[in-house]
Amino acid sequence: MAVIAVPYFLDEFLPDLDLVLRPDEVVAPALPDAGTWDRLAALYRPVARAAAADSAQGGCPIVTCGDCCTALGIVAGLQAADRAVGIVWFDAHGDLHTPETTTSGFLGGMPLRLLTGPRPELIAARLGLRPVPDEDIILVGARDLDPPEVSYLAGSSITLRDVARLDTADLPDLPVYVHVDLDVLDPGDVPGLRYPAPGGPTAEQLAASLRLLIATGRVAAVGVACTWYPGHGAAAHVAPFLEAALTTISP
Repeated sequence: MAVIAVPYFLDEFLPDLDLVLRPDEVVAPALPDAGTWDRLAALYRPVARAAAADSAQGGCPIVTCGDCCTALGIVAGLQAADRAVGIVWFDAHGDLHTPETTTSGFLGGMPLRLLTGPRPELIAARLGLRPVPDEDIILVGARDLDPPEVSYLAGSSITLRDVARLDTADLPDLPVYVHVDLDVLDPGDVPGLRYPAPGGPTAEQLAASLRLLIATGRVAAVGVACTWYPGHGAAAHVAPFLEAALTTISP
């Protein structure tokens, strides 16, 4: 199990971002003076290599980062190591937009949808990322969804669950990538969140769900998106609970 730190919010390097868990490796390449998708591809290629290397050795890479789009590199790395995976995605938001449905243009609202295969020319093709079928995805804790995301989910086979109601029977018959956007937590417990959404679970409840998943022996990798602004000491509020849960991963 390697802990890989990616201290970026999209393509913005944040050296002072307080990430949970002490890293074994930091991915911080020089990014080209180019468009955002080009810069993200240059960032996520080494993320994919690091995840693939640990996975190929039988490890369970844990990636701490500043946003959810880093998951594109992590899943590409698992696939490169010949690990087809399902996804358990903890997030207060859907992250299910495409460039055609977003009104804000925010790329951080797109990663889960992009993992399912649309618009591969944006970044998936550059990473060698293969689509993950909707039926192999569980979206957990989402409560702040835009109308296009609600419409997409209505016709999708993505499973929706609350954190407290997650059941291992919901899992696809595959190893799983577990993605945790820490804004899934109630913002009253986590200072400085970029996109707070009231009504979330406690860190204890989240940790219990993670232990439930880890106990199946099917977790292939974990991504932890620390989606807060630097300078609030947010990591200290949740790190003890995450550390206690993630250290139950067998080597």
